[in-house]
Amino acid sequence: MCRTLAAFPTTCLERAKEFKTRLGIFLHKSELGSGTGSVGKFEWDSKHSKEGRNFSEDVLGWRESFDLLLSSKNGVAAFHAFLKTEFSEENLEFWLACEEFKKLRSATKLASRAHRIFEEFICSEAPKEVNIDHETRELTRTNLQTPTAMCFDVAQGKTRTLMEKDSYPRFLKSPAYRDLAAQAAAASASPSEPSHT
Repeated sequence: MCRTLAAFPTTCLERAKEFKTRLGIFLHKSELGSGTGSVGKFEWDSKHSKEGRNFSEDVLGWRESFDLLLSSKNGVAAFHAFLKTEFSEENLEFWLACEEFKKLRSATKLASRAHRIFEEFICSEAPKEVNIDHETRELTRTNLQTPTAMCFDVAQGKTRTLMEKDSYPRFLKSPAYRDLAAQAAAASASPSEPSHT
């Protein structure tokens, strides 16, 4: 991508370091408090999203749609950190668990994981109980009698809609995201100087 860091002006490098530091602080709680593996991990590398866009474009894209946020590893990590501040991270954790669940191919793994997800997120008094109606809870319980990759689809859809309509707009209005987006916009707007080699 670039030959050397020396080709960049010092101010760009300083801004990039500050940008990385602020994002790290924003996501720090997520890294420390997550027991779910992929949810709380933040990786600072060149592949920030499925589209391969640079990080600034990725951050700015999160406000375009909830789907773009969920398709970005960093977006999921930032959103998870925000949800933790609102004590509602179980919604995202359930949605992510369902996404991983759908990838399973073994019938025995499918059945055991389905029961684990149900016990953790769906049943009454679950440790991370998601906010779904009684009818959806009972439909999901019925679906577990013969688990398939789609047995959580209705509950996952309702949880996703809840996050998109409720938590996502608050995330976009949060000071942490607005600050991050402002830095990303500034980084995107700064003209890159040609290297002299």
